[in-house]
Amino acid sequence: MPSVVGLLEQRELGARRRVDELREEADRVQAELAVAEREWKEWVIARSRVGEVLGPVDETADHDENEQTMPAQKRAEEASSASMAAKPKSQVPMWREGLDASVLSVDYQRILQALTDRHRLRQGPLTCQEMAVLFGLDAVPAKVEELRSKAKRMVARGWLAERQPGRFTLAQDVTGSGGGS
Repeated sequence: MPSVVGLLEQRELGARRRVDELREEADRVQAELAVAEREWKEWVIARSRVGEVLGPVDETADHDENEQTMPAQKRAEEASSASMAAKPKSQVPMWREGLDASVLSVDYQRILQALTDRHRLRQGPLTCQEMAVLFGLDAVPAKVEELRSKAKRMVARGWLAERQPGRFTLAQDVTGSGGGS
């Protein structure tokens, strides 16, 4: 017949094994939780950014007052020219000759200026990680992806070119801070 001490040791050993298994499972769950929280935070940031981009554009109130006193033909001409003009600081407008870089927000102007400087010095394309370091940002994935998103938007609008994946330069006719060609 087994001794009482032997039985206690067996049960203690079983309990210790169970505690170790539960600790391992808790560590695994903790790691999954950390990954899920990072992913969740990235989606919150992405949703916020999309809201900023798609949000309403502020327009001045005196535009409405002027509209009521103008003749119909003048209003039609102004409306057609306004639709062609870029709204300052609201979004990245399609690049066209003569369009000044001042229509871009500060972040986009910084990207354009960095690439203009590289072009002027006859240096090659710039990656988003290099841009982050150049701008004094931590080269962490969130900051690099934010710059990549902005650079891709500028490529889509004709301000920049991406001849190699992830390597950005000025588009062919864009000269940088002065705007047009």
